[in-house]
Amino acid sequence: MKNIESEIKRFLVERGWDKLRPSDLAKSISIEAAELLEVFQWTSLDIEETKRDAQRIEDIKKELADVFIYAIEMAILLHLDVEKIVMAKLEQVRRKYPAELMRKNAKEESGSGADPKYWKIKNSARRSKKP
Repeated sequence: MKNIESEIKRFLVERGWDKLRPSDLAKSISIEAAELLEVFQWTSLDIEETKRDAQRIEDIKKELADVFIYAIEMAILLHLDVEKIVMAKLEQVRRKYPAELMRKNAKEESGSGADPKYWKIKNSARRSKKP
């Protein structure tokens, strides 16, 4: 990860883009994410169907790279440790979406989190965010 961050930082500095505004990067992330979403417009392909579509995979790779690059640029310019913030978020999400409950729902093909235990956890997480 540090290799990628170094390359992106060098890319920014070489172009004089190391003073970009976070708001502009956030907009760019959103725009690129919308372009990624466009790859799936009017389809409901499952994972295997998607993987078999070589052109779609190429489009996904390009758009996903754009999202990653802009997100990492923002982290670099704000002096955020990408690994640290990702690991912290994963830990938070692990608590919010307990594996045993999510796996149960995935097996039932609902994936909806309809289990009452899940909603108790989710609502507790929502309440803890409110001031």
